[in-house]
Amino acid sequence: MSAIISVNDLKKTYVMGLEKVHALQSITLDIKKNEYVALMGPSGSGKSTLMNLLGCLDTPTSGDYILNNINVSTMTDSELAEVRNKEIGFVFQTFNLLPRLSSLENVALPLVYSGMSKSVRLEKAQAALDAVGLGDRVKHKPNELSGGQRQRVAIARALVNDPSIILADEPTGNLDTKTSIEIMSIFEEIHERGNTVILVTHEPDIAEHSHRIIRLRDGLVEVDMVNENIVKASDPEHRYNVD
Repeated sequence: MSAIISVNDLKKTYVMGLEKVHALQSITLDIKKNEYVALMGPSGSGKSTLMNLLGCLDTPTSGDYILNNINVSTMTDSELAEVRNKEIGFVFQTFNLLPRLSSLENVALPLVYSGMSKSVRLEKAQAALDAVGLGDRVKHKPNELSGGQRQRVAIARALVNDPSIILADEPTGNLDTKTSIEIMSIFEEIHERGNTVILVTHEPDIAEHSHRIIRLRDGLVEVDMVNENIVKASDPEHRYNVD
């Protein structure tokens, strides 16, 4: 299967006054379509910088990044925004929902610039909420929902554009253990439906849900491994067991 993400010798240097910070020293990796990958690493490892580059939120200092056959390495901010809106669905730790909008309106937001009619936008938003089990909460505002429900709305919003990739940054960071497991089961369903899922986390038990784990340290890939626990338990009777 061809790579949906292909990164070659990707580097990112920030200039802080007179000092240069080499956030990414040299990253080369491929992620295939429908892979489920966890990016891990301690603070300062470069995982957040890599996430920003993969999510087209920033551009590399040097190196190439091919996303779904598009070279995004040297794109302008406006070009990146267009690719982002089409190719990537984001899920954040803090949900990033607009408090005055209903669940349905929050989910429909990414479609505003798509040229679709309002009725079609709301129809797609309803379908995305149905897909995450929140079809009965469409009129609720964020403050009327639990943390887990808010994250489900955020996942529905990420799905509504039918993106190539779901990029989730610490998606369970604000949730209790039980709710975290429920949210991770939704990501597994998304993966099973054919989406490529990239999960950024510092929590080993959350990373264990992914099929491939990439660990960064000092701006380099330290480990890139298949998650044997998932591969060995890939039949339906051996689903993830998280205590």
